[in-house]
Amino acid sequence: MTMSSRRAVRRPRGGFGRRERAVQIYPRRSVVPRQVWRELFGGAQREIGILVYAGEFLARDDELMRIVATKAGGDVSVRILLGDPEAPAVLRRGQDEGIGEEMAAMARRALVRHRSLLQPHGAQIRLHGTVLYDSLYWADDEMLVNQHLFGIGAADAPVTHLRHAADRELAATYRRVFERVWASASRAAD
Repeated sequence: MTMSSRRAVRRPRGGFGRRERAVQIYPRRSVVPRQVWRELFGGAQREIGILVYAGEFLARDDELMRIVATKAGGDVSVRILLGDPEAPAVLRRGQDEGIGEEMAAMARRALVRHRSLLQPHGAQIRLHGTVLYDSLYWADDEMLVNQHLFGIGAADAPVTHLRHAADRELAATYRRVFERVWASASRAAD
């Protein structure tokens, strides 16, 4: 491993918002420190975007939901894409993970929680029926990409932390995916 490749996977000092050339890779989402999620969403000045099937871990985290709600109630655009519980892609993902219809149930629970806690503050929520290869979580120039692997739940799949300033092309690709799904998704009924 060269010095530059070691630097590429080392966690940068100085926190979020800096322009260091850095990527952090976590072996699974469940080990991403809570502080990383707090800094990601808490540091947002312009926008927050979330693309998931359910993202139930986020919906159950009162502190993170309060942070996102506060941002949505301010000047930050918050857009959330959740899997449509009736969509074949959501049902198929549940089968692929070995949890069957539980994936659709998780998506329903997450929708109820997001709708009650975030929509009153101005967050936009849409439902998608897209096959996802990654879940995306971003705020301004920071992004966490949670890979989807066959037969493995998202909590046990790797997460890559990207900084747009250092990884413009890669981050822009993920942003285009988000925008395509957003354009094809339907507004979550109240």
